Amino acid sequence: MTGILTEDALYKKSPQEITALLYEACLTYLEEAIENINNKDFVIANKKLQKANDILHRLGAGLNYEAGIIADQLDALYNYMADKVVEANYKKDPKIIEEVIKALEPVAMAWNEALKKKDNPASTGARQKAMAYEKNILMDEK
Repeated sequence: MTGILTEDALYKKSPQEITALLYEACLTYLEEAIENINNKDFVIANKKLQKANDILHRLGAGLNYEAGIIADQLDALYNYMADKVVEANYKKDPKIIEEVIKALEPVAMAWNEALKKKDNPASTGARQKAMAYEKNILMDEK
């Protein structure tokens, strides 16, 4: 993996940032597994694919089902990808891993874009105005 996070640094991350890190780690494990399979390092590939599968299950477990249909769709996608990772591991087939990467990359990119917009000062200002408005409304109700 590209960088090692200390436990302290990890605790300072928001849940959204941790999700972004999970996507990155999963993609890294999948890409490394392809290399390992191509190099006939099947034991190492097995470990990488198991880690990728574990991440996909953790992503599914972390879904907020109150978010509506998108959570159900992500759950189905994560389960599909996890099944494909198991199949790829069994068959030691890089093409199946590439299929999973192609499915996961757009999700990871969309997540990272949403994180950028969340951290955008313009959207933060609008959110602060809305929160001030809501706070005002709540004060008026008392």
